[in-house]
Amino acid sequence: MTAMTPPFLVSPALDLPAVMHGFFTRDGGVSNAPYDSLNTGPGSGDDPAAVRKNRVLCAGALGVDERFLLTGYQTHSADVMVVEEPWNEHAAKVDGLVTSTPDLAIGVLAADCMPFLFIDASARIIGAAHAGWRGALAGVLENTVAKMQELGAKPENIRAAVGPCLRQPNFEVGLDLVDNFLGKYPDAERFFAPGATEDKRQFDLVSFGLWRLSTCGVNNVDDIGLCTLANANRFFSYRAMRRDNLSDYGRNLSAIALKAT
Repeated sequence: MTAMTPPFLVSPALDLPAVMHGFFTRDGGVSNAPYDSLNTGPGSGDDPAAVRKNRVLCAGALGVDERFLLTGYQTHSADVMVVEEPWNEHAAKVDGLVTSTPDLAIGVLAADCMPFLFIDASARIIGAAHAGWRGALAGVLENTVAKMQELGAKPENIRAAVGPCLRQPNFEVGLDLVDNFLGKYPDAERFFAPGATEDKRQFDLVSFGLWRLSTCGVNNVDDIGLCTLANANRFFSYRAMRRDNLSDYGRNLSAIALKAT
């Protein structure tokens, strides 16, 4: 990486000749507090010019033009789409993207939610999914794998990685959320540990996500293993914003791009 390239994390599972990928930190950008400094989220209250400059820096790190770095308008849904070219105007309202187009970087924005990146190197198909608890419960991970399969990917050939996100025991939730999960998946109780009080539980969202991928036949999944809240000086975190009584928060970018052959 050059001095002008913002720092990012690389997963061994995705460190392949066919792709470039990165789980970017909050460092190396141009935004001012509370978005300091690599805020890549157009939906934040940051200066749009600063957000665009930050995205230009990230696109350069991935080896693509800024127009070819795509992130959806995320709504915590299970919606996933195949993309073949940059948006004409506004980003599509989806939480997962899949492509087989070289030099097109697809990514997700997160600030506690799980960012997943995928590749079937044999089929040359990549994917990216934004999965908070709502999206994970709704099936965004399963839908991303299904969209990759529509293009020709095979689950047993898919490699995936999950980046920095909110981790147990920092992910404390109420019993109503537990009921939502157990209502759909009765055997999901193992992902909830006792909380600080009787009406709270600590949720292992990452393990839930890995379990959902395993049901799709995707078992080669790497976990970066970092918590956004515990490392709020290094990553943007929604819960850190609330804890520190800040007015807004930035978004961390995770993205992947196929190299042209």
